[in-house]
Amino acid sequence: MTTANRIGRLDGQLLRPGDAGYDESRTVWNGMIDRRPRMIVRAAGVADVVTAVRTARDLDLELGVRCGGHSGMGFAVPQDGLMIDLTPMGGVHVDPAARRARVQGGALLGALDRAAQRHGLATTAGNVSHTGVGGLTLGGGMGWLARQYGLACDNVLSYTMVTADGDVVRASRAERPDLFWGLRGGGGNFGIVTEFEFRLHPAGTRALVAEYTFPLDKAIAALRAWRDLNAEAPREATFTAAIGADGNVVLGFVWVGDPVGAGRLARRFAALGRPAASSVTEMSYVDLQCRDDTVARHSLRRYAKGHYLKEFPDGAIEAFVHGGTSDGGFRPNVGLQAYGGAIADVPDEDAAFSHRGTLFEFGTGTSWTDPAEDEARMTAARRSAAAMAPFANGVYVNSLADEGAEGVRRAYTPDKLARLVALKDSYDPHNVFHLNQNIQPSVG
Repeated sequence: MTTANRIGRLDGQLLRPGDAGYDESRTVWNGMIDRRPRMIVRAAGVADVVTAVRTARDLDLELGVRCGGHSGMGFAVPQDGLMIDLTPMGGVHVDPAARRARVQGGALLGALDRAAQRHGLATTAGNVSHTGVGGLTLGGGMGWLARQYGLACDNVLSYTMVTADGDVVRASRAERPDLFWGLRGGGGNFGIVTEFEFRLHPAGTRALVAEYTFPLDKAIAALRAWRDLNAEAPREATFTAAIGADGNVVLGFVWVGDPVGAGRLARRFAALGRPAASSVTEMSYVDLQCRDDTVARHSLRRYAKGHYLKEFPDGAIEAFVHGGTSDGGFRPNVGLQAYGGAIADVPDEDAAFSHRGTLFEFGTGTSWTDPAEDEARMTAARRSAAAMAPFANGVYVNSLADEGAEGVRRAYTPDKLARLVALKDSYDPHNVFHLNQNIQPSVG
């Protein structure tokens, strides 16, 4: 029996090696990933997802799910397996009166932002518009609006999901509340979400980015003042810090809302000292969300690691500044993004997402083109992360790379991990959905 007959009728496309569009569909954000699925189902709707899941199980094929393709480990692309490409399911429907958005599982953040902003509305989404809504939200979903309105997962009202058995279920606070809890931060471990229902907020359409650049020898004092100022920051502001490969330190904040308050905060940045350069730029919220896009750079090789920091003492500042010293001539980028505000307002037991008491999220990463640099580049990022490890209290599951089960244990508190394992036992006991930061079932 041919593959086409085995998989049955599709409203979308079935792609195999050599077909037009096959290489485009299997190409993801990390250029180090070059796997070749046996087949790719470009799903046009929920029925196609159900068919693909059942086919993968019938043929005993490893199953991967692609939306934005931003997983650094390339989990979407299974070698000789079946890949479900959700990108044709990219629709967003906004009800401005109810302040609700229904978002298909293959939509990118930019589509959600643009549709909501036509009405002056928004919900928390990540910082890169070509990220998939699904992967971001299922892991928690940090973004520039989180300090005002909570994480992306805190704004989901319901999920529609295809299970490992190919059933279609809905989860909300009232319906399958256990699954609703787990999908809010538990990643893609329990099924394939084909639709999210989001709460929207009257966030306005204006944003501002303030950045102040200091040489490395001025960084310690400037970071101390920046840290202390963050403790008093309004919720409209998300403080940021970054050190690039050039060694310059950029401190600042991103503001979403009326920029009058942003101007007052910017004036307080004089306490950081005299910067070598500064910029304060007003822009639309949609432009802010596209500011860090790298759509044309999907061929770059990438590696990154992260930590959650509950505190940022002077020792951590020293490690942040000096922990990324060059290795073989390569210095990774390091950065901090502030948490707090509405993120911490949500009771910890309300969702699988953990570490709501985080002060800053730390990330270190690097990108390159030459495969000969792979080991040196990754070693430099690992060294940078190791320098910050003594000050860490956890990690964002969406920031995990190759840490495996140890990383998953860092992403969740022990009680939550036990609850997630029980949920996995219920919805995916045979671990069909294991190409992720995997929560392994205890049975099957």
